[in-house]
Amino acid sequence: MRKPIIAGNWKMYKTIPEGRSLVQGVIQKLTGYNEVEVVFCPPFTALSAVKDLTGGTSFGVGAQDLYWKEQGAFTGEISPLMLKDIGCDYVIIGHSERREHFGETDETVNLKVKAALAAGIKPIICVGETLAQREAGETQNLIKRQTELALKDIETSAIPRIVIAYEPIWAIGTGKSSNGTDANEVIGLIRKTVAGIFGNESAEQIRIQYGGSVKPENIKEFMDQPEIDGALVGGASLEIDTFVKIVKY
Repeated sequence: MRKPIIAGNWKMYKTIPEGRSLVQGVIQKLTGYNEVEVVFCPPFTALSAVKDLTGGTSFGVGAQDLYWKEQGAFTGEISPLMLKDIGCDYVIIGHSERREHFGETDETVNLKVKAALAAGIKPIICVGETLAQREAGETQNLIKRQTELALKDIETSAIPRIVIAYEPIWAIGTGKSSNGTDANEVIGLIRKTVAGIFGNESAEQIRIQYGGSVKPENIKEFMDQPEIDGALVGGASLEIDTFVKIVKY
């Protein structure tokens, strides 16, 4: 049985004091609630503070990106060893905003996945299509290709430590969201793609989230679907009560 995972991607929001307040509020309201794995993904600046607050709890901490080298002359980048030193459990890789604004490619996603796994950090790999690609009927081929390239040369033994997030780009920060049936179909395709590479047992172990304007009003629609194992939540993770409602839906 796959345990649902709800990850809050704060993006470029929250100072350290604001982040502390948010985490403290969420922990207070969810203490003893263990049916879902909850992960906070703050900006780099707040990672240590959030890790301090989650120490000794079941709450996880994730970064929003990393570089694939352990160290070197790469000004402005953060290495997997630095994230491990902070105590990061997870790292988001290949988010559509990274792909769109910062030149992320399927090849660099794969390098980052390998680097995260080597450092003992669990990757949350994002895949998704634009509205133009969706309307052109390219969704299935694109998602299959992104999944295959992200997992290229990954050991089968690593699959249980990987999370994949299907985030249709046209639904991120737009207020639009996919419906449960469509999201379930695409996530089923991702699972089938994993099965084709690593076998059915691995495909049944990997957790696959939906991301894209997730909120308390629609979380049930997605979580009722058999293939969907959780959500990668953006804006709705920035408010205590909203995020708690999503986790408890």
